[in-house]
Amino acid sequence: MDEESQLNQPQDQSCWATLPDVCLHRVFWWLGDRDRSRAALVCRKWNQMMYSADLWRYRTITFSGRPSRVHASEFESALWYVKKFGRYLEHLEIKFLNPYNAVLTKKFQVTMRGLLSSLGKSNNRLKSLSIQHLELERLVWRNSIRSSFIKSLSFFLKKMGKHLDYLNLKGARLTVEQGCHVLNSLSYLRNESMASELNIEDFFSHHLAVYSSPQFNKTMATFQNLASLTLNYNCISDELLENLCENNASTLWTINIKCHIHDPHGQVIWGMSWAKLARQAVNLKVNFFFERVMKYDRLSRILLQEIPVRSISLRSCYFSDPDWSMRPTLLDLLPTFRHTLQKLTFEFNNNHESLDKELHLLILSCRKLFYFKIWAFLDVKFVERILKSQEEGQCALRTLKVRIYTNRYETNEEDRTLREIYRKYRKLIDSELNYFVIAYAMM
Repeated sequence: MDEESQLNQPQDQSCWATLPDVCLHRVFWWLGDRDRSRAALVCRKWNQMMYSADLWRYRTITFSGRPSRVHASEFESALWYVKKFGRYLEHLEIKFLNPYNAVLTKKFQVTMRGLLSSLGKSNNRLKSLSIQHLELERLVWRNSIRSSFIKSLSFFLKKMGKHLDYLNLKGARLTVEQGCHVLNSLSYLRNESMASELNIEDFFSHHLAVYSSPQFNKTMATFQNLASLTLNYNCISDELLENLCENNASTLWTINIKCHIHDPHGQVIWGMSWAKLARQAVNLKVNFFFERVMKYDRLSRILLQEIPVRSISLRSCYFSDPDWSMRPTLLDLLPTFRHTLQKLTFEFNNNHESLDKELHLLILSCRKLFYFKIWAFLDVKFVERILKSQEEGQCALRTLKVRIYTNRYETNEEDRTLREIYRKYRKLIDSELNYFVIAYAMM
């Protein structure tokens, strides 16, 4: 186009003025709040695009416990937009990071009261809510602040219970009474909750024997449509399993269970209770996550053979106990689930015993195992044996992640051997495996 033609062309007929809606929507999708508000001032069309419901269906608000001026303005901007466009929200995530005094928790509580009140009035489509790691048992939460926050949250859930499909309150750390009060809000007026995904891992404070609480079991009986349930083992009881069997058998697919060393887990669960649930919920898969619960006698009371176990994670971190042995668990307990196990994650300090052979045999016995991750003291040749078995079709792993602990300050020798192993099996690794293997000095 020559210069004269450009001058004769109307100013408002630039390529941006005629941008198709689908392209303009994509541009707005990638913009932050501040840039969106500026773009909305360009013209009427762009201003209308600002109010597209698709732009506001997902929202994450991060409230920092150590705010800088930038973070504070970002939070205030996000909060203002949620209030302005809250009627479009379908998925809301709220993060409260590192609160270190009561002033900050009070500010958060007041802000949340206004936010939840605004959403309760304007929104009728919220499907998921996530507020994680509040740790309400900490001293920075004064009793009055904690009570006010719980009251606001409960009132909000009463309004949203009929829409809410997913609720994640992981790490709230409440008493049994407080926790049940919040969960009961979902079934307000209807005496049943239609939420399909519920995450109450670490929802209750440490050391609470929630499994013995009639109030908790009565509350869980109100859930009628669960597909996924995440909770701690100190919540599991025969009565809970019976409730899940009666009310959720046709929908229940996944139960995620965390067992922590500080949580009571001495309750007796009958194998017939698990067997009945597994029979009724035919698609059920159970995932266990053990934190520093490593001894065979404890694990064997929890991992009953009637449970349809899909994955097991055993983590002791760096703690070491010379009286503890992993060998019975690997040889006798875990092979019980060889027909259902698909994922195994280990992280333990086995400096006092070699487990290479036992781990290899376990992998070979679990024919459905596709994910294997281990952080432990191992011989480097362990990796080569696994790759050789994979090459020969004796196992069907898709992910292999290994961190080999050593007692030396440097890992040059191990690194050299691992490079040789990789070169030898490179074709297999590149075509079949998500592969991550390193040597790690523990000194």
